[in-house]
Amino acid sequence: MKEFYKGLKDGIPIALGYFAVSFSFGILALKGGLTVFQSVFISLTNVTSAGQFAGLQIIIAGGTIVETILTQLIINMRYALMSLSLTQKLSPDVTVKQRLVIAFANTDEIFAVAMAHFREVTFRYMLGLELLPVLGWTLGTLVGACACDLLPKAVTSALSLALYGMFVAIVMPVAKRSKPVILVACIAAMLSTVIYYVPALKFISTGVSIIVCTIIAAVVGAIVAPRDLETEAKSEQKSEPEA
Repeated sequence: MKEFYKGLKDGIPIALGYFAVSFSFGILALKGGLTVFQSVFISLTNVTSAGQFAGLQIIIAGGTIVETILTQLIINMRYALMSLSLTQKLSPDVTVKQRLVIAFANTDEIFAVAMAHFREVTFRYMLGLELLPVLGWTLGTLVGACACDLLPKAVTSALSLALYGMFVAIVMPVAKRSKPVILVACIAAMLSTVIYYVPALKFISTGVSIIVCTIIAAVVGAIVAPRDLETEAKSEQKSEPEA
């Protein structure tokens, strides 16, 4: 149970950030014509910020199911890449069924915390890490939906920035200890900026842009600064407390 409680502790900041962001989603969903139940059900079964906000716009605009599916596929495809990467960090005793449970809530922030975890990631740790963020995301939507008309627009807009600030706070400590992480992050940021501002690349959607930037930055990082597994293993052995 020690690993489970460690995961719960690490998930608290993520849960708080998710509560703030999903609060805005709940408000926008109610204003878009959805019911409180529909809004909460979407958050409980999706747990994705960009995907939910994009899907909500399609629903409000009266789009088709095919448009919604394609949009979610493009925007959330990065989660498949993150899940594949996370499998390299998982403990060998994590079963296929347990991996499916983990994959359900493997968001950007949860992935970053799991990859920064000192040792191999166990199922109990991931269960604890994901539990509070899922609850925070769902409860935030519920509270936002119930308080739909109580807060001014300026406040709800400000809440949407919480996710980005939280992600920076998670990545920065890892980047300070690893130059390759800084390199990959800078490459991804530069590529994203180019895609956003170059007129000829305007046809690239946000979801595709994230995938392209992630793959290119990761490949460059792997080539320029590959991981030294032998050195990392020795470092972990030295850092382990004596029995």
